Amino acid sequence: MSFFKALSWLLPSSSLLVLAAAGKTSLPLVDLGYEVHQASYNETGQYYNFTNIRYGAPPLGALRFSAPVAPFTVEPGIQDGGSTSVKCVSATPNWVLVGEEFLIEGLGAVDVDAGYQPPNLTTLPPPDEGISEDCLFLDVLTPEAVFDKAGEKGFAGAPVLVWIHGGGQVLGYKTIYGGGAGLLAASQVNGGEGIIYVAINYRLGLFGWLSGPTFQETGTANAGMLDQRLALEWIQNHIALFGGDPNRVTVMGESAGGASIMHQITAYGGTQGPAPFQQAILQSAAWLPMPIASTQEEIYEKFLQTAGVSTLNEARELSSEALQLVNYKMVGESPYGDFLFNPAVDGSFSPALPGELLLSGGYDHNVKVLIGHNVNEGFALTTPYLSNNTAFTENILNLFFPAASPSVISLLENTFYPAPSDPTDVLGQINRARNLVTESLFTCNANYLARAFEDAAYMYVFSVPPSWHAQDLTYTFFNGPDAGPVENATLALTMQAYFTNFAQTGNPNGAGVPAFPDYGTSGAYTQDLNLTFIDQIPDYLQNERCVWWQKGLYY
Repeated sequence: MSFFKALSWLLPSSSLLVLAAAGKTSLPLVDLGYEVHQASYNETGQYYNFTNIRYGAPPLGALRFSAPVAPFTVEPGIQDGGSTSVKCVSATPNWVLVGEEFLIEGLGAVDVDAGYQPPNLTTLPPPDEGISEDCLFLDVLTPEAVFDKAGEKGFAGAPVLVWIHGGGQVLGYKTIYGGGAGLLAASQVNGGEGIIYVAINYRLGLFGWLSGPTFQETGTANAGMLDQRLALEWIQNHIALFGGDPNRVTVMGESAGGASIMHQITAYGGTQGPAPFQQAILQSAAWLPMPIASTQEEIYEKFLQTAGVSTLNEARELSSEALQLVNYKMVGESPYGDFLFNPAVDGSFSPALPGELLLSGGYDHNVKVLIGHNVNEGFALTTPYLSNNTAFTENILNLFFPAASPSVISLLENTFYPAPSDPTDVLGQINRARNLVTESLFTCNANYLARAFEDAAYMYVFSVPPSWHAQDLTYTFFNGPDAGPVENATLALTMQAYFTNFAQTGNPNGAGVPAFPDYGTSGAYTQDLNLTFIDQIPDYLQNERCVWWQKGLYY
């Protein structure tokens, strides 16, 4: 299954969002100080769902393009979240549609020699239901048995699993991959104590990821990352009211969500105390690095020009519809493989690239990590328009690493990822590019983390063919055969057991699952999750290329 098809399979139907109060004469209320929130009840899973809890003030007016702040007004009455999914403003690159055709139909679906031609987008399509700039909300799912213990003498609270969604920092929302019902169920198998599941929204695209020296004169870079941080701080302050233990928080995310967690672990270079979580599960952590100010400035200048304004304060005064069109146009017209808006080295929250900070010791050393990657991650972002060596350089190296020196370009082209014997062999060029994209943007990140945490790290590779990016998500959120296609339900349940065991104990091992050794004491082994077997294999990411990529020598 492709990255793009995986998303379509995982979109929840509206019926899944409506949780009945079947058999319940009353539903619990939680007083957060600024609002009283009422749960709905899921009879099948026997859990409460506190939907669409506000964790941040509306990021509007002066708070546009700025760091989020906690809610500062009191909401009257009882809030129940309703059955509508609240979503931050998002957009999808047009090349995603081309990639879908390429992955399904092969090279015959594209004109390789013509090259990729971004569209000229002028009209905003009808927005999805629930889309709003006022989107800093989260969901809390808590098992009935756990919630009923909240406040009891001697009950310290249940472990908490926090989901940060992916989507290239430009698309997605907290329930795009489904809910956490399957993970809640897995946490209670064999008498498990159960977990509380939290899923969060954060600002996307230009609303959360503008950066650069000029922008930062009046705006805050990586605002979307700070949204996540505020949500995690909210959990520290409030999760006990739902039966959770703020000292047993595990963050979990895939793709851009995993990348966000990597940035959270290295936030502020580790200088501002421990992270607001104790453990992390990172799946396919990936982003396009933006370490240099000139690239950030170029994107900011393009934003101002597209918006028709000259300053950020003028942009703050534009209508939401006008900014949504700017976001739609900029993201939609981005080059093949690029999402345009990415985490940036900003001199504050992100003082350097996470790989460099992990190498130099600038991170929270007390976190335990469970790290995963897929075999063929890079196919999703690899352009098929690679007819020769020149196309490879222009569409891969110059796009992803625009500041690379001639010597670095030569090293990548000739030593690490050499050309096929016939430079006009398009499939050979695509495989070459796929290997580079897979390692540089995806899998080497997993190796950096494993080497940094060693015996506090567990590492796995998802190798179910074709093992494309996001193929593992239906396994992560498996909740029975109607929840999404998996080829092996036993593998899905095993993965969920690993994840929830880790959230509960800091160790993925437990009854009924194959032994999972930690990275350090195993001698750099990774758990291979396949359709037909689960076993340990040497970490093939222990190679000179990953060592080189981590040093950030390409800028």
